[in-house]
Amino acid sequence: MTDVRTVLDEAGLTNPRVQDYVAHWAELTGADRVEVVTAADDARLVQEALDAGELLPAGRGRYYSRSHSKDTARSEERTIVATSRPEDRGLYNNWRPAAEITPVVTERMRGASAGKTMYVIPYLMAPPGNVLSPWATGVELTDARTVVLHMIRMSRVGVEHLQDLEDPDSFVRAVHVTGDLDSLGHGTPDDQRCFVTVADERTILHYGSSYGGNALLGKIAHGLRQAAYDGWVTDTFLGEQYMLIGIHDKETGKTSHICGGFPSASGKTNLAMMLAPDALGDRYHVSFYGDDIAWLWVDKTDGRLYGMNPEFGVFGVAKDTNEGTNPTALHSVDEGSGAIFTNVAYNPDTQEVWWEGRTPEPPADTAGWLDWKGEPIADREPGDTSPWAHPNSRFTTTLDNVPNIAPDYNSPRGVPIDAIIFGGRTRDREPLIRAITDLAEGVYDGLTLGAEATSAAEGVEGMLRYDPMSNRPFMAYGEGDYAAHYLKIVGAATDQPIFAHVNWFQRDPEDGHFLWPGYRDNLRPLLWLLQLRNGEVKGRQTPVGILPTEDELNLEGVDITPEDLETILSIDVARWREEMGFRQAHLEELPNLPEEIWEAHRRVAKALEDHSG
Repeated sequence: MTDVRTVLDEAGLTNPRVQDYVAHWAELTGADRVEVVTAADDARLVQEALDAGELLPAGRGRYYSRSHSKDTARSEERTIVATSRPEDRGLYNNWRPAAEITPVVTERMRGASAGKTMYVIPYLMAPPGNVLSPWATGVELTDARTVVLHMIRMSRVGVEHLQDLEDPDSFVRAVHVTGDLDSLGHGTPDDQRCFVTVADERTILHYGSSYGGNALLGKIAHGLRQAAYDGWVTDTFLGEQYMLIGIHDKETGKTSHICGGFPSASGKTNLAMMLAPDALGDRYHVSFYGDDIAWLWVDKTDGRLYGMNPEFGVFGVAKDTNEGTNPTALHSVDEGSGAIFTNVAYNPDTQEVWWEGRTPEPPADTAGWLDWKGEPIADREPGDTSPWAHPNSRFTTTLDNVPNIAPDYNSPRGVPIDAIIFGGRTRDREPLIRAITDLAEGVYDGLTLGAEATSAAEGVEGMLRYDPMSNRPFMAYGEGDYAAHYLKIVGAATDQPIFAHVNWFQRDPEDGHFLWPGYRDNLRPLLWLLQLRNGEVKGRQTPVGILPTEDELNLEGVDITPEDLETILSIDVARWREEMGFRQAHLEELPNLPEEIWEAHRRVAKALEDHSG
């Protein structure tokens, strides 16, 4: 085997703690050789991956990859947060004692990289110089070249991030070992996959996958789980699954910033990449900062809550991305972008890619087209309507490729947060937007965020699948401690953001049509929210928040009937009273909730009971 320390010295990675860490895991996993990578290695690694058949060309400067057929998504049931503190157990974090689970995953990794290269990826999950940089440095070790290529697109990769640490030991240790994907027992009692964040040791150990959410350890494992734990134990910041946008008013010259959380399939990426509707485009411009993660902290010099996207790229869901739903995303993967598509349909003859929703109908000529498993579409039996692309197929591209990327996305200062919004997919009960001016009620609303169950088997009819702060799969510690920390961090701001709940998905109960057009028009309720914060409109008070009046919303160019507009700007009190019972049961499951949250719940419940409308 290669002399690890010599390799690291020659690459300029001389931090002695990093060298000890790499040497330990190279020996344990049995890797044949060790290679340090930086962003400058991307073109060479792409060519090596093309030569090895790990990537295929998808037009000029774009690439296609196909994962193992059983390795296509995050696996929440195999994902664990481990610490030495039993009090860190929460409802959702699948907590295990570190002393129990660490030896298990370590033993599975032993010798599992034999015959492979161990790639050493030094990375930073923050704009360089950001105040949270001390918690943003990491080194991922992986035996998969495609993982390296995705990490180069999703994080800032370079040895310089690890060389001058104030404490040379203060980096996240992230180890990814693919394993033999054919023999891991996916979904059986003998399932060998194990994805562990040992949060109080700042160590991430993922075994048994090469799919993004399980293998790009700077993203979810560090960017969300580890960051959330670090922010809590240091009393410093919040790590949230939030999108982040800027809205620039060309008339006033002011830019406002909104972040927020949305459960899966609730429109977060489309909102983050939104363009202004044509009728408002001359005045407003929407800038993209990020669609998945935001770290939030208070700047004591001005008393504002600040936010930044720790990621360097976008790992987006391809399904239903098209010129109508999200032209920004579509053009972020144009030819020459270096984008990588995963598990979409692919035509090796023409190097085209396609996914459901890309166009109204799939290509009429199926000759040459392969589905996401690599099987010819033309060989399918008549009437076979199975998807061409996997429903969780992805595209990976850098932030610089996003057409409306914010000019200051890489600023170390971050941006001041004016509003925090939550939104779930619900066909009733939730109006278009309701604003919340009380911090505890805003946090309470986030903790009771939910979306409709996708089938009757997932829950009681009418009951939402609750996803606190859209963070359910990424909670690192107990929900009560999380709520208290959130109240403390945001509460320290002397200039408070406004909270709101949004819902683009109300439907007519008779024919099922969406009452609100959505997409680019979703800018309109956000503009109203900023006006409310600035005291320019007053809205209408209801038991669950402040709603816009019809004359306060800018509806120029919107195709909506008066009846539909009235429905989305009102609340169904009886439905809400039922909802409060579901919320009560949900909150009772969360350990150690602060009294402020229960007080907020009681205030809203009483206001609904007292409401005569």
